[in-house]
This record gives sequence, C-alpha cells and structure tokens, in this order.
Amino acid sequence: RLPAVTVTALASAVVLYYGVSPRDLLLFGVYVVFCLAVPGVLLIRALYRGRRTLAEEIALGLALGYALEVFAYIAARAIGIPLLVLVWPVTTYALFLLLPRLRRHWKRPQHQPSPLWWSWALALTMLYLLALTAMTFLKKHALDWPALGYASADMPFQLALIGELKNHMPPTAPMVAGEPLLYHWFVYAHFAASSWITGIEPLVLLFRLGMLPMMAAIVILTGMVARRVIASWAGAFAAVISAVSVGAVSLYTGAGYLVTRGGIADASWTSPTHAFGTVLFAPVVLLVLELRLRRYRGGWLLLGVFLLAVMGAKAIFLPLLGAGLVTAVALEVASRRRLPWPTLAALGMTAACLLFAQAVLFRGVRNGMVVEPLSFAKVAWVELTGLPDLNPPLLSSLGITSIYVLGWVIAWGGSLGLLSRSRSWARPGIPLMLGIGAAGIGVALLFGHPGRSQLFFLCGAYPYLAISSVYGTLTLARRAGLSRRAIIYAAVAGTAVTYLITFACGVTIPLRPGEPVSLLYRPYALLLAVLVLAAAFITVVWGRLRAWALITVACTAVGMTAYVHARVASAVGLSTGDTHLVRRAQDVVIPAGVTTAARWLRAHAGPGDVVATNVHCRWNIPGVCNRGQSWVAALSERHVLVEGWSYTTTNLRQWRPGLDPEHLPFWDGERLRLNDAAFTAPSLAVIRDLRDRYGVRWLFADERMAGLSPRIGDYATLAFRSGDCAVYRVPA
Repeated sequence: RLPAVTVTALASAVVLYYGVSPRDLLLFGVYVVFCLAVPGVLLIRALYRGRRTLAEEIALGLALGYALEVFAYIAARAIGIPLLVLVWPVTTYALFLLLPRLRRHWKRPQHQPSPLWWSWALALTMLYLLALTAMTFLKKHALDWPALGYASADMPFQLALIGELKNHMPPTAPMVAGEPLLYHWFVYAHFAASSWITGIEPLVLLFRLGMLPMMAAIVILTGMVARRVIASWAGAFAAVISAVSVGAVSLYTGAGYLVTRGGIADASWTSPTHAFGTVLFAPVVLLVLELRLRRYRGGWLLLGVFLLAVMGAKAIFLPLLGAGLVTAVALEVASRRRLPWPTLAALGMTAACLLFAQAVLFRGVRNGMVVEPLSFAKVAWVELTGLPDLNPPLLSSLGITSIYVLGWVIAWGGSLGLLSRSRSWARPGIPLMLGIGAAGIGVALLFGHPGRSQLFFLCGAYPYLAISSVYGTLTLARRAGLSRRAIIYAAVAGTAVTYLITFACGVTIPLRPGEPVSLLYRPYALLLAVLVLAAAFITVVWGRLRAWALITVACTAVGMTAYVHARVASAVGLSTGDTHLVRRAQDVVIPAGVTTAARWLRAHAGPGDVVATNVHCRWNIPGVCNRGQSWVAALSERHVLVEGWSYTTTNLRQWRPGLDPEHLPFWDGERLRLNDAAFTAPSLAVIRDLRDRYGVRWLFADERMAGLSPRIGDYATLAFRSGDCAVYRVPA
C-alpha cells in the first residue's frame, strides 16, 4: 500500500501546486474511485478468472469503468439527461448487493502476491512519468488567460470537443457548425461525463486531472501483459521500462521532436485519444492471450466490451490487433498444423469492429491518411536541417529513414534474439506482439498524414515491441550463458558510448545556417562503427553467440539512455522558470478577456445557439494565419459558425501531399463571406441572413482585429464586454 499511497500523495501535491483546487481534487478522487474503479472491479471479479495482483485488478476495473461509462453516457446524453450516466454504477452496486451469487464479490479474493520490489518499481516508474509531465506539460500549460492561449496547438481542439460532448449527441465539429465529427471521440464523452458528475471545469480535467489515472493504469496493465508473455517479474519490469523509456534513438544535442518521440506516455497529455485507447487496448491484448487457454464466457464478454470501446476511442489499435492475430494464426497453423479457434474468433470480432468503425463511425473517410512512403522523413528533414523544403531529394529522404531504421533496430533489436533458440518465437503471445509491432512500423513507413498521425500506429505498438524485444534479449542472454555482471557491464558500456558519441560529435538540431547536411549522419555512422568493431572483438575473444548477446544488451542501453537523456534535457529546458509564460502573456498577439467573455456566453447562450466570430487564425502565431483556431468554441462550449477549420473532415478531405492543411481555403465561400461581413460591413440584411440561414444568435468579436466596423452595435445588441472581446446578441 505504501507505494500506491506515495504515488497518490505526490501526484496530488503536483496538481495542487499547478492550480487545481483541493475541492476539485477531492471530487475527482471520489468520482474515480466510486463511479469508475469500484463498480469496474466488482464486474472484473465476476467475469475475469485470470490471476492478478490487487493493483492489476484495480487497473482492469478502472479500464472497464471507462468503457461502460462511455456507453452509458452516450445513451444518457442522447435522451437529454446526461446525469443518467450514473445509472450504470448505481445498477452495478444494486446487483452486487441484492443478488446472492454476486454478493460474494464484495469480499476481497485471493490475489496473486507480488514482490515488494515490483510495487516500488512500478511506483517509481509512475513518479518518473509524473516528473516528466510536470516539466514538459504542466509547466507549459497554464489554467488562466492569457498564458492559457499559448497552450499546444491541439489542446483547444480537444477542449472544444469535450464541450461538444457535454451538450450534444451525436457530436459535430463545434468550430464549424454543422460539420460532422468523424473522429475518435469516446474519450471526450468520458471527460464530459466526468464534468457533469463532478462539476469540475473541462479545462481542469483535460489539463490537470484526467490523464493521471490513465497513466497509472497504462503502466500497470503493460506490466500485466508483459508478465503473461515473459513469465518473469524481472523481465516484465524490463518491458515496462522499455515501453516507457525507449524510443527512436537521438544522438543530437538539440531538441528533435520526431527523433526523440517514443515511450507510452509521450503523447498522453496532448493526445488524450491515444492515452484512452492505450488503456482500453491493453485489456484486449490480455484477454486474447488468456482466452487462448481459458474458455470462459465472461472473458469473451469482456473482450467484446473492450473491443467496442477501442473502436470509438482509438480505432488505429484495431488494425494493429488484426495484424497481430493474423500473425499468430499463421504461425500456429504452420507449426502445429491446426486452426486456433479462439484466436480466429477474436480475429472475427476485431474485423467486425473495424468494419463498423470505418463504415459507421467514420463513414469511410480517410481523414488525411494517404499512401505516401517515407512521408515522416520529409517532415523530419525540415525539423533536423531547418530548411523549408518539404520535398527533399530522394537520397536525403532515404538517409533520414536510415537513421530512424537504425534507431528502431537499436531500440527493439532484442526481438532478433528469438532466432537464437529453436521455436522461441512460437511461445504463446510472442507472435501477437511481433505482428502488432510490425504493423506499427509498416504504417509509419508507408503512410502519410498532414498531422503525422501515422506515427500513432507506431506509438501504439511500443509496449508490444518492448515485450518482444525484452523476451528476445532474455532468451539470447540465457542461450549465451551471460552472467549478471556481464549484462551490467554491457549496459554501462552502451550508456557510456551514447554520451561519448553525442557530446563528441556535438551535432545540434536544427542545423545552423551553413552547416553541411552530412553532419546529421555523423553520430550514427560513428555508433554503427563502434558496434561493429565491438562485435568483431568480442566474437574473437568470447565467440559469436556471446558477442551477439552483449551487443544486444548494449544497444538496449543505448536506446534507453539516448531517449531518456533527450526527454529530460528537453524537460529541463522547458522548466527554467515561469518567466517565459509571463513574457508571452504580455504579447499583444493574445487578446485580453477571452475566458471571461466566453464563459459569459456559455452561461447565457442556449446549448443549441450558434455563434459567429471574426477570429479564424490562431492567436499565438503572429504574422501567419494558421486556420486551427478553436478557442471560442472551446471556452464557450457553443457551436461557432466558422472559427478554425484545419482539423475538420472536409478540410482534410481536400488536402493532398505537398499542401499545408493549416492554410487551405474554407470550402463554403458564401458562408465565410457572410460571417465576416457581420464584423467588417454589418447591415440589416447580413445579420438577417446569418440568423435565418444559419441560426446565428450571437456575435463574438475580437475588437483588435483590423477592419472591425464600429457599426456592429447598430444591428446587434452589445451584451457583454471583457478586455479586447465583445459579445453581441442578434435580435430575434
């Protein structure tokens, strides 16, 4: 209990320090325990027969609570009574109190005992993630305006979708009224339900509280899946550490986002859809592993629930799972000459969910995903070199790709150790891990997306690549007869080589003007040379098998050291103080009074009212009109006729490789013309058209904008003003 109490106390202290009120923290804690975790745990005890520790049972119960809450909230919001979402936990409590067959599950079952070091190891892993979060996200994302206006580009979009799910079902894109929302939106339903139940602002849930229990569940469930596959506490913890702290290897001294991206928590806060999908997908993998051996009805019911939840939470996990299941079926048929019916049944369920998601939830749209091999290398080229050319020469794209491939081989090359022992690759669970990992890498290499979303397939595969890599490394180390001392020496050598090469080469990215592009390849060429020479020397002295094993361990250390160093260095750079937020908040780019005006509008406008605004460009990017603006919709929780359209399905549908989705024109010129005319050339006819044709009831004006007419008040009633923002009521 002490590790859990320690993590909870420190996490509470961190969020309190970063602006969460004690009341909100207490309400959120009560909500997570009694509306999600406890009813979820009761159902897990009734339906799940696998062995688990107490922490694993709670994590599984929390994941099941998330899934069932979303389904309950969809129904409750659809009939217009969102607080009916509480029916599901209340009904669960009633059933488990009244039915004798279920009442026994209130008693704590015999859990699998875990070593004390395991509990502390997971706790320290969570504290590392908490510290990284505090330095890279919480420090950078304020809760009050105007510093809030400098949040990461995706955050107002995420916040706007929470407001949409609070008020509407089915949801649409609130920043362009009437635009369909063909996106992974289940996590926003969860946040909306949380806000209704607790009364906590969606902003606080998104920026401070909501991700914390998800991150803890991700760590625990990753360890649980790893133990099922590796059958070792130590090996499972190595897999957790690898999943958390191994990514693409960066040997640069600058902050290269794409190069250092990796780890299961990298995208959690800025992409809640990915974090939510990761939490729900881990039980799917666990159940697929166990249903192969245990045929119990409750397990299949749980698998169906989690697959349906993943379908709307982050559907990218479904093709990953499908690839893993196909790999598992193929290898079992090849090795045992029989059909694995449980695996085939899981594959059929996965295919059905994937088809439903694509046909119904997403209506067959591609949302910007196209076949574009090595697309990520083109973007990485810009970030690494500082050059504006999005179409580098083919050799340059291949060169950047070779850096990534080398980094991936170093990070997950332990999987090749499976070849050292006959049929170790056929161990239950390993084919599934390999198939998921191969699919994630394949999508990252072959597809393109304007927002680099193809890389989320790779991020989703990280935990399972880590598991197969650790198991392969352990298999190889045992086959080679490595002692613990030899393994430690190899890991220390890999760490030392990483730092020596990074600082000896001293390549800072982006490259400075005039520096040759060949500098990008220097540290990786040197690393490759060192590994080859070390392998040759060890082969001569101790033999080929030991050389292979020692180099694999050293490479794992290189991958972990390079990634953790890059993330911590970046975090330290971001956390040098709050002065940067103060300086940026004083920048005239961010208008004053936005939150106050938007909150007034939320309090006085009906949920179905439409707002027109003269804001279309992101405030925090001066000199460039980036069409990703969503703050009015996010803070007011109301539909905006036309705010920013970069993230909408229609905009992504007209995107093609080589274009910038942030600067594509709005597809309905007449609507945009009429919207802007209300602010630059208002007239009775314009206001009447907005009201009658589009249902506009309010005008939200940034009064600093050039061309704003002083005659708006002649045709609409000034209702509220705060700072640089004014709200007008359109007459009936």
